[in-house]
Amino acid sequence: MTRHFNFCAGPAALPQPVLERARDELLDYQGRGLSVMEMSHRSAEFVAIAEQAERDLRELLAIPDNYRVLFTQGGATLQFASVPYNLLGRGGSANFLHTGIWGKKAIAEARHLFGAAPVVASSEANGHSAVPRQADIALSDDAAYLHYTANETIGGIEFDYVPQAVRPDGTEVPLVCDMSSSILSGPLDVSRFGVIYAGAQKNIGPAGLTLVIVRDDLLDQACAEMPSLMGYKAQAEAGSMVNTPATYGWYLAGLVFQWLKHDIGGLAAMDALNARKAEKLYAAIDGSGFYSNPIAPLNRSRMNVPFVLADDRLDKAFLAESERAGLLNLKGHRSVGGMRASLYNAVPEAAVDALIDFMADFERRNG
Repeated sequence: MTRHFNFCAGPAALPQPVLERARDELLDYQGRGLSVMEMSHRSAEFVAIAEQAERDLRELLAIPDNYRVLFTQGGATLQFASVPYNLLGRGGSANFLHTGIWGKKAIAEARHLFGAAPVVASSEANGHSAVPRQADIALSDDAAYLHYTANETIGGIEFDYVPQAVRPDGTEVPLVCDMSSSILSGPLDVSRFGVIYAGAQKNIGPAGLTLVIVRDDLLDQACAEMPSLMGYKAQAEAGSMVNTPATYGWYLAGLVFQWLKHDIGGLAAMDALNARKAEKLYAAIDGSGFYSNPIAPLNRSRMNVPFVLADDRLDKAFLAESERAGLLNLKGHRSVGGMRASLYNAVPEAAVDALIDFMADFERRNG
């Protein structure tokens, strides 16, 4: 069996040691005589898996005691509705920073459900090539919270700072962040946020699981008309088991957390590795007249690196040849074109080295 290098934006690469352990435990989990996929979510065996996963995640992110950790379903997209439903029960409006397609989708959902959803700063004017600065952010008088997307997977633009969420009267409101494509890529000060949410299929585990980290004081601010299954408080009180959770995804996420702790050495080590991977690839792009990246250096994503060829007529050849070389899923999103290399945690440094070598060779032959 040959494992290729997978640069997919999601569902993304999983660590090979995690896949190997899941393979070994697939038919018989620790001598129980059944697979994790076949366990009752109420069984002692699965409850132990779930509790260990939460403990490991809390340790990795140093999550304070006054935050609940929820393992839910529906992807980050369902959170576009869940967040306003859970936080607008006392009135006010959801304020947004707009830096790309995923932020735009969150704005559209909030407006669909609640009407007003002010965009209080945007990078549209610069083509989403640089994020708004703190001085550009002006919350509305009735802001209930401020939402932003830490890293836009499609455009490859990432915040280099954590925004402050302060209304004109000086009142601080909760900061809500979609961290689907950047969570666990390095250390994080959870205490600066009211809600963090993330789809699993990039740095956490397989598609189907969604992580929500919510501060305790925000659990009683939900709208009465909210669908009950979307309620953070209900999920927190039920240990994320209001209904049957995504048990196998939860188990695999737990294995990823253990890999980060024991194989990688924690998030500081992961941060250094991710920085090195991204720096190598951006240096190769910047040092070439054949490839280019449109994002301001300060806001270049470490997780998703888009780039274009000087002659887009060579795109098909680049993709075909790269795939034959074992470099998979480099095609850019249909909305922007070009190429995109996603360098999530499980993408090894060797994959980046192989991609850089291929890019240099392709340029020599076609430049």
